Amino acid sequence: MIETSKVDLNLLNTSIFVFDIDGVIRDVSGSYRRALADTVEYFTNADYRPTPEEIDELKAEGIWNNDWEASQELIKRYFQGLGKEVAISYETIVEFFQGRYRGRNSDWSDGYIATEPLIATTEYFRDLTIAGIGWGFFSGATRASASYVLRRLEIDAPVLIAMEDAAGKPDPTGLLLAVKQIELRQDKSAAIVVYIGDTVADMLTVVKAKIYDPSYQYFAVGVIPPHVSQNLRDRYAALLRENGADLVLNNVLELTPQFNLLQSSIS
Repeated sequence: MIETSKVDLNLLNTSIFVFDIDGVIRDVSGSYRRALADTVEYFTNADYRPTPEEIDELKAEGIWNNDWEASQELIKRYFQGLGKEVAISYETIVEFFQGRYRGRNSDWSDGYIATEPLIATTEYFRDLTIAGIGWGFFSGATRASASYVLRRLEIDAPVLIAMEDAAGKPDPTGLLLAVKQIELRQDKSAAIVVYIGDTVADMLTVVKAKIYDPSYQYFAVGVIPPHVSQNLRDRYAALLRENGADLVLNNVLELTPQFNLLQSSIS
């Protein structure tokens, strides 16, 4: 059990919230992660399908935020474990993965993406705006995929730094690009940057941003993604904290624009 604690952030008017998308804004356990497992299973001739825990273990290394690269790495490790070297091109892996995730229809209606449950709400972002908090997104998802979910939330033309726009996490470039774009839209500088993510790479991005641009006060908020089972949530929270999380929440909606932010206990 993680004890409930009070965090005084003085958030209003001087802060910017930047959100990861997968596992924070939308539940990707039945989409991205399912496509990842499908891809590994297909290219290992149905001999190996990674479990959610095995995918988490890979991502805990902090460098496999890109699910195409994570798929390739798990395939590679499987065959290396057999003492074999199998050459499967990255492009082939991406094509198969996207066929499952986006589907084959032009509107993606037959892809896993069409069934993703939303975690955040339209009202949540409206409340941030009313409170004077600038916000935007830095995601390792493609721009098309990220834009798809943001349209479902009725968010029009947000600040979005996607896969195509910056180096992958934990490189902090994308986070800082998002911050600068939000500042331009608000026509004022921020003092506090809050980044909300669900992976080790997300937390390490904040750690590296503190070094790269120390002009801001940073706050790393870890969110436990929906796929993590109840009995592993404490362990997952501890992993995020070990890699830089200042606060770990069950759900992004717990991060409200209040002066006194209460951390929910995680059982």
